[in-house]
Amino acid sequence: MDKRNLAFGKINFILLAIGMAVVVLGFILMSGGASTEQAFDPSIFDARHIKVAPVVTFIGFVSIIVAIVYKPKDESKEEHAK
Repeated sequence: MDKRNLAFGKINFILLAIGMAVVVLGFILMSGGASTEQAFDPSIFDARHIKVAPVVTFIGFVSIIVAIVYKPKDESKEEHAK
């Protein structure tokens, strides 16, 4: 399979896209609830902003790292067969 010598395989790109989507979702969950000088919005201290969104974002970053490090087992079998 020497069509192209890419660093990542198809699965790596799929996992990377999923991880990036999870990170974007985490940042979207963090947004909202802006306070101004005239009005205070207590929703900035909701559990969604303080607890859930950072955990979702962290999971997304970890999944991106896994997508970068992941190496399919099929490629290693083909290398040993050569």
